[in-house]
Amino acid sequence: MSETTDIQKIGKSRLVNTDAGAFVMGNNPFAHFDEYAGLSRTVDWEADPTIIGGQKLVPHGLNNDLPVIIRDIMDKNNLAPGILEREMGLLYGDGPQLYQVKYEEGKVSREYVEDASVQAWLDSWDYKRYIDMAMVEYKYMKGVYVKRVRNRAPRIGGPGMIKYLEVVPGTDARLEWPEQGPKRLESVKRIWVGDFQNHCLHTGMTGYPMHDPWKPFQYGISIGYHNKYSFGRNFYSVPSYYGSLNWIMRSSDIPEVLKYLSENGITSAYHIHSPEGYWVAKEEKIEKMHPGETDAQRSKRLEELKDETFQKMARVLTGKRNAGKFIETVDFYDEDGNKNEWKVEAIDQKIKDFVESQVKIGEKADSATTSGMGLHPSLSNIIVNGQLSSGSQMLYALKLYMASDTTLPEEVIFEPINQAIAANFPGKKLRMGFYHHSVMKEEDVAPNDRVVNNAENPA
Repeated sequence: MSETTDIQKIGKSRLVNTDAGAFVMGNNPFAHFDEYAGLSRTVDWEADPTIIGGQKLVPHGLNNDLPVIIRDIMDKNNLAPGILEREMGLLYGDGPQLYQVKYEEGKVSREYVEDASVQAWLDSWDYKRYIDMAMVEYKYMKGVYVKRVRNRAPRIGGPGMIKYLEVVPGTDARLEWPEQGPKRLESVKRIWVGDFQNHCLHTGMTGYPMHDPWKPFQYGISIGYHNKYSFGRNFYSVPSYYGSLNWIMRSSDIPEVLKYLSENGITSAYHIHSPEGYWVAKEEKIEKMHPGETDAQRSKRLEELKDETFQKMARVLTGKRNAGKFIETVDFYDEDGNKNEWKVEAIDQKIKDFVESQVKIGEKADSATTSGMGLHPSLSNIIVNGQLSSGSQMLYALKLYMASDTTLPEEVIFEPINQAIAANFPGKKLRMGFYHHSVMKEEDVAPNDRVVNNAENPA
């Protein structure tokens, strides 16, 4: 039979299976990072505008598709989205609450309060849905687009009021390229909304003025881009795990590689010995069944029979569903008394070493992914060196996270709401933020309130 080559693309690797053997090859890390995430050490995607629908926009990514690329990367990964979900759960705590800032004896604290008028305004629109979407957008992209919709009273000279806020997904919003002033976020005058994943071909684009917090009622509808500054980036922020995308993609590739190895059975290769007498007998049988055919036609039939025979054997020898199956043949002796028999010999392809190396790469990828996400392994339920973190490690990691990693995200997420509260209720000096109760050691908790007792005797 002629040599055949089967190439299967798995993530950014290619699994090549030939008659001579199987092997895996892939590009260098910087190659897929440039191609897949739009990163280049020599290209600044914010240096020049991209033109869509006749409008100059600041491209978000080398091909103006970084939010979509990150979404697709995260969809395939088994670890990173879960870590982000855990971060959001820790950040959310006991939920959003109104508070006033208090200053006592040189210390700053929060006094959580109830306010009927502000709460009535919040309840008039789905503010919890806004908070949920803003938190997800921030954790994935470190920036949030927020639309403000004002009331109509200012059209006839009445008082202005922000009716509600709405998060615009990062996949659907882009900054307008500033023609005047320095090329940075502060110079942007409008934000465009459309289906940028499909180049706005079917939906078109709608431009909204950039929200001015000092003139909150200037426009009927405006949009603001709220973000945490990324070093060296003039417009958009990039997520903290951006440098870990290579490891996140590699972590996603490995299960697919192992799945392909398992299902297609290239984890073992075989050398099949077929007796010459068997094929001689088959050739004689073909000649009797088709006496009018030429030698070339009969040879073709024999080759087709060989292909069919070996394909059947391959289906039995390969694949996880064929475990425990066997091949039955009949040995015989030729006229000279020589035994004609089939032999199937397994060839060691060092698959064990290959699988172990892939598992080690996966462990390194998981560790790098966790580090890139910025969450302590004990809070991520990640096993380090074969061990889960102890309760004390989790407690101190939680306290450190609450003390250092919640303030900045909360400021960005609640900035639009707090600006709206200040504009709608200027005399109240209220803000909104996440409420977190204090976490204590079990020995510092009254016995009746300890977790173990509550678990054994639920209310």
